Amino acid sequence: MDSLVTTEWLANEMGASDLRIVDASKHLPDAHRDARVEYEAAHIPGAVFMDLGDLVDSHAPVENTLPPAEKFASRMQALGLGDGSRIVLYDDSAVKTAARAWFMLKLFGAHQVAILDGGLAKWKAEGRPLASGVERLRQRHYTAWSDPKKVRSKADVLSNIERQAEQVVDARGAGRWAGTDADPRPHIASGHIPGSFNVPYTALYQADGTFKDKTGIKAAFEQAGIDLARPVVTSCGSGVTACVLAFGLHLLGKDDVALYDGSWTEWGADPATPKATKVPA
Repeated sequence: MDSLVTTEWLANEMGASDLRIVDASKHLPDAHRDARVEYEAAHIPGAVFMDLGDLVDSHAPVENTLPPAEKFASRMQALGLGDGSRIVLYDDSAVKTAARAWFMLKLFGAHQVAILDGGLAKWKAEGRPLASGVERLRQRHYTAWSDPKKVRSKADVLSNIERQAEQVVDARGAGRWAGTDADPRPHIASGHIPGSFNVPYTALYQADGTFKDKTGIKAAFEQAGIDLARPVVTSCGSGVTACVLAFGLHLLGKDDVALYDGSWTEWGADPATPKATKVPA
Protein backbone atom coordinates (compact mmCIF):
# COMPACT_ATOMS: atom_id res chain seq x y z
CA MET A 1 0.00 0.00 0.00
CA ASP A 2 1.35 3.42 -0.96
CA SER A 3 1.43 6.21 1.60
CA LEU A 4 -0.96 8.25 -0.56
CA VAL A 5 -3.93 6.40 -2.05
CA THR A 6 -6.63 7.46 -4.47
CA THR A 7 -10.38 7.30 -4.02
CA GLU A 8 -10.51 4.72 -6.80
CA TRP A 9 -7.98 2.53 -5.00
CA LEU A 10 -9.91 2.74 -1.75
CA ALA A 11 -13.21 1.93 -3.44
CA ASN A 12 -11.65 -1.20 -4.90
CA GLU A 13 -10.08 -2.28 -1.58
CA MET A 14 -13.14 -1.77 0.62
CA GLY A 15 -14.18 -4.96 2.35
CA ALA A 16 -10.64 -6.35 2.67
CA SER A 17 -10.32 -8.02 6.07
CA ASP A 18 -7.14 -6.14 7.05
CA LEU A 19 -8.25 -2.71 5.81
CA ARG A 20 -9.26 -0.07 8.35
CA ILE A 21 -10.67 3.29 7.24
CA VAL A 22 -10.42 6.20 9.68
CA ASP A 23 -12.05 9.62 9.71
CA ALA A 24 -9.44 11.83 11.40
CA SER A 25 -11.19 15.17 10.96
CA LYS A 26 -10.66 17.93 13.49
CA HIS A 27 -11.55 21.59 13.06
CA LEU A 28 -10.22 24.86 14.42
CA PRO A 29 -12.55 26.54 16.93
CA ASP A 30 -13.37 29.41 14.58
CA ALA A 31 -14.71 26.94 12.00
CA HIS A 32 -17.68 26.26 14.33
CA ARG A 33 -17.87 22.65 13.17
CA ASP A 34 -18.20 19.43 15.17
CA ALA A 35 -16.17 16.68 13.52
CA ARG A 36 -17.84 13.84 15.40
CA VAL A 37 -21.35 15.04 14.57
CA GLU A 38 -20.37 15.38 10.91
CA TYR A 39 -18.86 11.90 10.94
CA GLU A 40 -22.06 10.40 12.32
CA ALA A 41 -24.08 12.20 9.66
CA ALA A 42 -21.94 11.07 6.70
CA HIS A 43 -18.72 9.08 6.45
CA ILE A 44 -17.03 6.62 4.12
CA PRO A 45 -18.63 3.21 4.73
CA GLY A 46 -16.74 1.22 7.36
CA ALA A 47 -14.83 4.22 8.68
CA VAL A 48 -14.31 4.70 12.41
CA PHE A 49 -13.85 8.12 14.00
CA MET A 50 -10.48 8.99 15.50
CA ASP A 51 -10.93 11.73 18.10
CA LEU A 52 -7.74 13.76 17.75
CA GLY A 53 -8.88 16.02 20.56
CA ASP A 54 -8.63 13.06 22.92
CA LEU A 55 -5.26 11.86 21.58
CA VAL A 56 -3.22 14.27 23.68
CA ASP A 57 -1.22 14.28 26.88
CA SER A 58 -3.79 15.74 29.26
CA HIS A 59 -1.07 16.52 31.82
CA ALA A 60 1.13 18.54 29.45
CA PRO A 61 1.28 22.34 29.89
CA VAL A 62 0.94 22.91 26.12
CA GLU A 63 -2.27 22.15 24.23
CA ASN A 64 -2.34 19.32 21.69
CA THR A 65 0.80 17.62 23.03
CA LEU A 66 1.39 14.07 21.81
CA PRO A 67 -0.08 11.42 24.14
CA PRO A 68 1.90 8.71 25.94
CA ALA A 69 2.40 5.56 23.86
CA GLU A 70 0.22 3.48 26.19
CA LYS A 71 -2.73 5.87 25.86
CA PHE A 72 -2.40 5.93 22.10
CA ALA A 73 -2.26 2.14 21.86
CA SER A 74 -5.31 1.80 24.08
CA ARG A 75 -7.33 4.20 21.93
CA MET A 76 -6.29 2.42 18.72
CA GLN A 77 -7.27 -0.96 20.14
CA ALA A 78 -10.70 0.39 21.04
CA LEU A 79 -11.14 1.61 17.45
CA GLY A 80 -10.26 -1.81 16.07
CA LEU A 81 -6.88 -0.72 14.73
CA GLY A 82 -4.16 -3.20 15.53
CA ASP A 83 -0.89 -4.77 14.55
CA GLY A 84 -1.09 -5.84 10.93
CA SER A 85 -3.89 -3.45 9.95
CA ARG A 86 -3.68 -1.46 6.74
CA ILE A 87 -4.93 1.94 7.84
CA VAL A 88 -6.29 4.57 5.44
CA LEU A 89 -6.89 8.02 6.93
CA TYR A 90 -9.00 10.85 5.61
CA ASP A 91 -10.37 14.15 6.81
CA ASP A 92 -12.70 16.97 5.80
CA SER A 93 -10.75 19.69 7.56
CA ALA A 94 -9.22 22.92 6.29
CA VAL A 95 -6.09 22.11 8.31
CA LYS A 96 -5.67 18.60 6.82
CA THR A 97 -5.70 16.74 10.12
CA ALA A 98 -5.29 13.29 8.55
CA ALA A 99 -1.58 14.15 8.43
CA ARG A 100 -1.49 14.54 12.23
CA ALA A 101 -3.09 11.10 12.57
CA TRP A 102 -0.58 9.69 10.06
CA PHE A 103 2.35 11.13 12.03
CA MET A 104 1.09 9.70 15.32
CA LEU A 105 0.44 6.25 13.90
CA LYS A 106 3.93 6.11 12.39
CA LEU A 107 5.49 7.52 15.58
CA PHE A 108 3.70 4.92 17.67
CA GLY A 109 4.66 1.93 15.58
CA ALA A 110 2.05 1.36 12.86
CA HIS A 111 3.66 0.13 9.64
CA GLN A 112 1.03 0.38 6.90
CA VAL A 113 -0.59 3.81 7.03
CA ALA A 114 -1.89 5.89 4.14
CA ILE A 115 -3.75 9.14 3.54
CA LEU A 116 -6.66 9.31 1.12
CA ASP A 117 -5.75 11.92 -1.48
CA GLY A 118 -8.42 14.60 -1.60
CA GLY A 119 -10.12 13.32 1.55
CA LEU A 120 -13.85 13.16 2.08
CA ALA A 121 -14.47 16.13 -0.23
CA LYS A 122 -13.13 14.26 -3.25
CA TRP A 123 -15.00 11.08 -2.27
CA LYS A 124 -18.26 13.05 -2.09
CA ALA A 125 -17.58 14.98 -5.30
CA GLU A 126 -17.28 11.70 -7.16
CA GLY A 127 -20.66 10.55 -5.87
CA ARG A 128 -19.25 7.60 -3.96
CA PRO A 129 -21.32 5.92 -1.22
CA LEU A 130 -21.63 7.32 2.30
CA ALA A 131 -22.82 5.83 5.58
CA SER A 132 -24.28 7.34 8.74
CA GLY A 133 -24.20 6.40 12.41
CA VAL A 134 -21.23 4.98 14.31
CA GLU A 135 -19.08 2.09 13.06
CA ARG A 136 -17.81 -0.34 15.68
CA LEU A 137 -15.04 -2.83 14.98
CA ARG A 138 -13.76 -5.72 17.02
CA GLN A 139 -10.86 -4.72 19.24
CA ARG A 140 -7.42 -5.71 18.03
CA HIS A 141 -4.08 -5.72 19.84
CA TYR A 142 -1.95 -2.63 19.21
CA THR A 143 1.59 -2.84 20.57
CA ALA A 144 2.60 0.26 22.55
CA TRP A 145 5.83 1.64 21.08
CA SER A 146 7.24 5.03 20.14
CA ASP A 147 10.21 6.54 18.31
CA PRO A 148 11.54 9.50 20.32
CA LYS A 149 13.94 10.43 17.50
CA LYS A 150 10.95 11.79 15.58
CA VAL A 151 10.07 14.48 18.15
CA ARG A 152 11.91 17.62 19.26
CA SER A 153 11.44 19.61 22.48
CA LYS A 154 11.73 23.34 23.01
CA ALA A 155 15.20 22.77 24.46
CA ASP A 156 16.23 20.84 21.34
CA VAL A 157 15.04 23.62 19.06
CA LEU A 158 16.66 26.29 21.21
CA SER A 159 20.06 24.59 21.07
CA ASN A 160 19.70 24.11 17.31
CA ILE A 161 19.51 27.88 16.72
CA GLU A 162 23.26 28.11 17.22
CA ARG A 163 24.23 24.72 15.80
CA GLN A 164 21.91 24.81 12.76
CA ALA A 165 22.28 21.04 12.54
CA GLU A 166 18.64 20.77 11.50
CA GLN A 167 16.51 23.05 9.32
CA VAL A 168 13.35 24.20 11.09
CA VAL A 169 10.47 24.57 8.63
CA ASP A 170 7.30 26.39 9.73
CA ALA A 171 3.95 25.42 8.15
CA ARG A 172 2.02 28.54 9.21
CA GLY A 173 0.89 31.16 6.74
CA ALA A 174 3.45 33.70 5.59
CA GLY A 175 1.94 36.57 7.60
CA ARG A 176 2.04 34.72 10.89
CA TRP A 177 5.58 33.48 10.22
CA ALA A 178 6.79 36.96 9.29
CA GLY A 179 5.09 38.51 12.30
CA THR A 180 2.96 40.87 10.22
CA ASP A 181 -0.21 39.00 11.29
CA ALA A 182 -1.09 38.59 14.96
CA ASP A 183 -1.28 35.08 16.37
CA PRO A 184 -4.90 33.98 16.77
CA ARG A 185 -4.23 32.65 20.27
CA PRO A 186 -4.18 35.18 23.13
CA HIS A 187 -0.88 35.94 24.86
CA ILE A 188 1.19 34.42 22.02
CA ALA A 189 3.88 36.58 20.44
CA SER A 190 4.15 37.12 16.69
CA GLY A 191 7.04 36.00 14.52
CA HIS A 192 9.06 32.84 14.06
CA ILE A 193 11.92 30.77 15.44
CA PRO A 194 15.17 32.48 14.40
CA GLY A 195 16.69 30.80 11.36
CA SER A 196 13.51 28.94 10.45
CA PHE A 197 12.11 28.63 6.95
CA ASN A 198 8.49 29.08 5.89
CA VAL A 199 6.56 26.62 3.75
CA PRO A 200 2.82 27.15 4.34
CA TYR A 201 1.17 23.74 4.39
CA THR A 202 -1.25 24.91 1.71
CA ALA A 203 1.69 25.10 -0.73
CA LEU A 204 1.68 21.29 -0.99
CA TYR A 205 -1.88 21.06 -2.34
CA GLN A 206 -3.57 21.61 -5.65
CA ALA A 207 -6.75 23.65 -5.96
CA ASP A 208 -8.93 20.52 -5.67
CA GLY A 209 -7.42 19.54 -2.32
CA THR A 210 -5.24 16.74 -3.64
CA PHE A 211 -1.48 16.75 -3.13
CA LYS A 212 0.79 18.18 -5.77
CA ASP A 213 2.99 15.66 -7.55
CA LYS A 214 6.50 15.04 -6.26
CA THR A 215 7.96 17.70 -8.51
CA GLY A 216 5.55 20.30 -7.12
CA ILE A 217 6.15 19.29 -3.51
CA LYS A 218 9.91 19.36 -3.99
CA ALA A 219 9.71 22.79 -5.58
CA ALA A 220 7.71 24.18 -2.62
CA PHE A 221 10.53 23.27 -0.25
CA GLU A 222 13.44 24.20 -2.47
CA GLN A 223 11.96 27.59 -3.40
CA ALA A 224 11.82 28.37 0.35
CA GLY A 225 15.57 27.73 0.58
CA ILE A 226 15.50 24.27 2.12
CA ASP A 227 18.30 21.81 1.38
CA LEU A 228 16.55 18.45 1.05
CA ALA A 229 19.83 16.65 1.70
CA ARG A 230 19.86 17.94 5.29
CA PRO A 231 17.65 16.99 8.30
CA VAL A 232 14.42 18.88 8.90
CA VAL A 233 12.30 19.72 11.94
CA THR A 234 8.74 20.79 11.16
CA SER A 235 6.75 23.28 13.23
CA CYS A 236 3.47 25.21 12.97
CA GLY A 237 0.94 26.67 15.40
CA SER A 238 0.19 23.62 17.54
CA GLY A 239 1.79 20.62 15.85
CA VAL A 240 -0.97 19.78 13.34
CA THR A 241 -0.15 21.32 9.96
CA ALA A 242 3.54 20.67 10.64
CA CYS A 243 2.60 17.04 10.04
CA VAL A 244 1.48 17.95 6.51
CA LEU A 245 5.05 19.05 5.78
CA ALA A 246 6.39 15.84 7.33
CA PHE A 247 4.06 13.80 5.12
CA GLY A 248 5.03 15.76 2.02
CA LEU A 249 8.70 15.14 2.73
CA HIS A 250 7.89 11.45 3.28
CA LEU A 251 6.35 11.34 -0.20
CA LEU A 252 9.70 12.58 -1.50
CA GLY A 253 11.44 9.68 0.27
CA LYS A 254 12.82 11.96 2.98
CA ASP A 255 12.34 10.55 6.47
CA ASP A 256 15.09 12.33 8.47
CA VAL A 257 12.30 14.58 9.67
CA ALA A 258 11.19 15.32 13.23
CA LEU A 259 8.28 17.30 14.69
CA TYR A 260 8.56 20.16 17.16
CA ASP A 261 5.36 19.19 18.88
CA GLY A 262 5.02 22.29 21.09
CA SER A 263 5.42 24.46 18.00
CA TRP A 264 4.61 28.17 18.15
CA THR A 265 2.00 27.73 20.89
CA GLU A 266 4.83 26.80 23.23
CA TRP A 267 7.57 28.96 21.73
CA GLY A 268 5.51 32.12 21.32
CA ALA A 269 4.10 31.92 24.85
CA ASP A 270 7.54 31.85 26.47
CA PRO A 271 8.98 35.36 26.91
CA ALA A 272 12.47 33.85 27.23
CA THR A 273 12.62 32.31 23.74
CA PRO A 274 14.16 34.38 20.93
CA LYS A 275 11.75 35.45 18.20
CA ALA A 276 12.38 36.83 14.74
CA THR A 277 10.23 38.83 12.34
CA LYS A 278 10.58 39.69 8.69
CA VAL A 279 10.04 43.20 7.35
CA PRO A 280 7.96 43.07 4.13
CA ALA A 281 9.99 43.85 1.03
